[in-house]
Amino acid sequence: FSEAEPRGWTDPVVLGLFAAGAAMLAAFVWWQTRARTPLLPLHVLRDRNRAGCFLTMLLAVIGMFGLFLFMTYYLQEILGYSPLRTGLAFLPLTAAIVVGSTQISARLLHHVAPRLLMVPGMLLAAGGLLLLTRLTVVAEYTTEVLPALLLMGLGMGLTFMPVFATATAGVAPEDAGVTSATVNTSQQVGGSIGTALLNTVATTSGTAYITARLHRPADRARVVPEGIVHGYTVAIWWAAAVMLLAGLVAAVMVTARAPKHGLPAERPVPESAV
Repeated sequence: FSEAEPRGWTDPVVLGLFAAGAAMLAAFVWWQTRARTPLLPLHVLRDRNRAGCFLTMLLAVIGMFGLFLFMTYYLQEILGYSPLRTGLAFLPLTAAIVVGSTQISARLLHHVAPRLLMVPGMLLAAGGLLLLTRLTVVAEYTTEVLPALLLMGLGMGLTFMPVFATATAGVAPEDAGVTSATVNTSQQVGGSIGTALLNTVATTSGTAYITARLHRPADRARVVPEGIVHGYTVAIWWAAAVMLLAGLVAAVMVTARAPKHGLPAERPVPESAV
């Protein structure tokens, strides 16, 4: 992804890297089907709900890292915040995640189906990102940034807990570790993809904006910041679309019922019965 901005998406090197990545993924899957002790037993992915949770987490973190990356740049480079002030500006997001997870999701998880938390969570997070697409080079934190952070935090808080709970529910004891690790791997891979992809989108869009409008050196002080913010907002549109896709995946693939309507928690369903 990072090579796409300087070279272009259709450059042979970029296409070759994509092809190599796809080939390596296919080789990994092939090896996991034949290894005596596979790193990722593929039967863990055969459960519809579990696979849906892994994919939802992957997509959600792609979108979330779009927020972290570009809002950090925006607050420091455009609004002139110090690193300390930028960190403090993100505290409401953290607080909203905690509230969404511990005070809302945890209380409802045993009474409603997981996707009834995950889908609204993704919609809230996407709504927060959409608010950020209106940013300009001059913005007020309390009226234009803070509401988006709160929506994003509540949405992610609503989503994370049912994702973890559903992904690890009913797993055979010997697969508990790898299942939990796969959820975490989905987060890490999503973060890596989100950072590379969205940064490429932002840089490409921002460069195109500046190139099209910077005709005189005197315009540089105005056009360059506008181009940077334009690149951020285009990438945030993409991040919001990914969040909505995560909600769609959760709605379609995660069909588990509320825990109180299923089997008791102390009687996990063996993998062979899934």
